[in-house]
Amino acid sequence: MRVSTGKATVSDSRMFTVVVESFGVGRQRRAERQLTVPFAQLQSLMQTIALKGGRIRVIGSGEVNTRVEAAAPIKSETAPQPSAPAAVTHAVVPVNLYKPKNPFIGTVTGNYSLLTDGAIGRVNHISFDLSGGDPLLHYVEGQSIGIIPDGNDANGKPHKLRLYSIASTRHGDDLADHTVSLCVRQLQYEKDGETINGVCSTFLCDIEPGAQVKITGPVGKEMLLPPDEDANVIMLATGTGIAPMRAYLRRMFDHGERAKNPEYQFRGKAWLFMGAPKTANLLYEDDLQQYLADFPENFRYTKAISREQENAKGGRMYIQDRVLENAEEIFSWIENPKTHVYMCGLRGMEPGIDEAMTAAAAAKGLTWSELRPQLKKAERWHVETY
Repeated sequence: MRVSTGKATVSDSRMFTVVVESFGVGRQRRAERQLTVPFAQLQSLMQTIALKGGRIRVIGSGEVNTRVEAAAPIKSETAPQPSAPAAVTHAVVPVNLYKPKNPFIGTVTGNYSLLTDGAIGRVNHISFDLSGGDPLLHYVEGQSIGIIPDGNDANGKPHKLRLYSIASTRHGDDLADHTVSLCVRQLQYEKDGETINGVCSTFLCDIEPGAQVKITGPVGKEMLLPPDEDANVIMLATGTGIAPMRAYLRRMFDHGERAKNPEYQFRGKAWLFMGAPKTANLLYEDDLQQYLADFPENFRYTKAISREQENAKGGRMYIQDRVLENAEEIFSWIENPKTHVYMCGLRGMEPGIDEAMTAAAAAKGLTWSELRPQLKKAERWHVETY
């Protein structure tokens, strides 16, 4: 919907009321809302509502049942509209509702291993109860929260927070709107012949249900899922980088989520490239296989199992090798302005992906070093590595 900025037959100083549905976050999104703005801000509000997937019910001058009389009429919601711009604006996103000096105290509701026999390392799925906060600690898919582990560091000071990508949708795993879940790998490394365990990751992997944890956030706008139900989404993940992808895919394909979100019924295509050292290290595999079975026309899943598969050169199979194998199709997706690419995992994956994308772009006569900033500017290239 677009509002003309041409000269109106009413004074530009007058206020206008917009009644909108499915706009906002959490409970706000499920309720009908009235927004009142001066005429000068009306077009900007219309654009924000459209980009956020809201539905405008009424626009009025003064009382909501009074139609705005402008030189150019407001276009009907049902009339054909021009293509939306490639860039996506997320105007209403909760950020820093709780800070380190005054964290939210969440209660652990569950903690279980995500790995099967023969896996390398330790990876757990951990959920927290967020009910009872004022303000309510809520979030959207693609954001992160901070965890402050108990105890003090070597200098006797409280541990600093660590950020973790959220692995659940805004409704939580139980769809009750008051939980958040994380996918955590225990950090371990060798130093002077001794195995060192990561402070926060070990704290979380060891934590018992019922324990209380200091939580901050949410933070982040880099990895937000576009509100467009017809968007195409390419996901490149390694290890616990699956966390935001798990949230996206649940929002897209989980039947409970779809019932919870009548305003968001994903109809586009989603393609997950997942890297892991062994099959036993693949995360949320049962859910992914269910999505493949239930939505075969919308979901694709490509694995790179480095210690079990070989690439075309006879070496270990990494995610960048899968990108090269599918380069032509990946770029046909990227040429569609509705396609978004998300990358999450260890920072070491970036050079390999860049190399693969450079080769893939060159095969189509494109220069990746020029194309990537354009995709980034259009908010279609999203990266979160650590």
